Amino acid sequence: MKHCIVGDVHGEYRALLNLVSKTPSDTEFIFVGDLIDRGSHSANVINFIRKNRFLSVRGNHEEMMIVHGTVFVNDIENDRPIEQDNMWLQHGGRETLLSYGLVYNRGKEIVPHKYIKEFISHFKEDIEWLKALPLYLELDIKHPPSGRSVVVSHSAISSVWDIRDKQEYLNVFKNSVLWKRTEPLDEADIFNIFGHTPQSYSVDIKKHYINVDTGCYIKGKRGYGLLSAYCIETGEVYSSSDLN
Repeated sequence: MKHCIVGDVHGEYRALLNLVSKTPSDTEFIFVGDLIDRGSHSANVINFIRKNRFLSVRGNHEEMMIVHGTVFVNDIENDRPIEQDNMWLQHGGRETLLSYGLVYNRGKEIVPHKYIKEFISHFKEDIEWLKALPLYLELDIKHPPSGRSVVVSHSAISSVWDIRDKQEYLNVFKNSVLWKRTEPLDEADIFNIFGHTPQSYSVDIKKHYINVDTGCYIKGKRGYGLLSAYCIETGEVYSSSDLN
C-alpha cells in the first residue's frame, strides 16, 4: 500500500477525482485539512473522504465551519435571521453552504432554502465529523530518506512539537497548527508534511518537511491552480487540476 498526503483541496472536487485517477489503485490518501471553502463542491469532497474512510487532520477552514456553521444551524433551527458577514463567509463559507444546497444567492445576501430544516441534518453530521478530526497525525511510517517518523499537520508543526502534550499550552498549540505560517525550522526529530501556505508550481520539498499545498483554488494565476499529493514510500509527486 502507498500513502499519499494530499494538499488543501478547498472544495475542488473534480481536481481531487483527477488526482486520485493518477495514483496507484492501492493508494491510501491522507489529507492535510482545508478540505472545504472557496471551491464549489465542498460537500462532495467531505462525502468522498468520509465514504472512503480516508484520514485527515483539521485545518483552519474546518475550524471556521465548526464555529460559524454551528451558529448557522442554531439560527435556522430557532428561526433567527442568519449571519450575512462573518470570517467564514468572507473566506469561502458562502460557497460551502451553497454546495450543501442550504442557501441561494440574492444579490450580496444568502437566503436559506425554503425547506432547509428538512435536510440540514447532513450538514450537522458533517460538522460533528469535522470536530473529531485531530490536529495532527503521527504515522507509523518512516520517511525513507530521513528515517524520521512522518507527522501530518495543517501548517508547520515543528516549532510547537515539544508542547503538543502540555495541557497548559493547548490553545497555543492549536492556534499555531491551524493558523500560523511559521518557517518550518528543523527543530524536532520528525518529518513534517503540511499545507496551509500555497506554493507555486510544485510542492516544497526539504530534508525535514514538505509543504504539499499548491493552491488548487487559485485560478488564473501562473504557477497555481494545482492539487498535489506526495507519496511517502516512493517520493513521487502527483498533481492535477479540475481540467485534467
